[in-house]
Amino acid sequence: MANQQPNSGNPRVDIEYRRKKSAEEMKHQVITFALMIFLTIVAFVAAGYEGFSGWFIVPFILILAIVQVIFQLYYFMHMSHKGHEAPALFLYSGALVGFITIIAFLTVIWW
Repeated sequence: MANQQPNSGNPRVDIEYRRKKSAEEMKHQVITFALMIFLTIVAFVAAGYEGFSGWFIVPFILILAIVQVIFQLYYFMHMSHKGHEAPALFLYSGALVGFITIIAFLTVIWW
């Protein structure tokens, strides 16, 4: 109930609530953007460092990419908000089908 917008009948209270929620959301977006920049820098450093083998670098960069996709979906595309359950279902279903397709082709080609 704390996440719902109050309908107090007083426009001043409602505006203050919306300002507070907007400021909180903007803070989350700035923090997420900074984390994404940091993860990008980490990926470039890992790729440029001569001490790491390719067996470490490729999965590491893929994991960083997956984390950035999750940040992108939840904070910049607002998938964490109410009312986005149907698009999230279709998005995750498509990702699952794509993952299964890739695994199927890899196993068919590999074996």
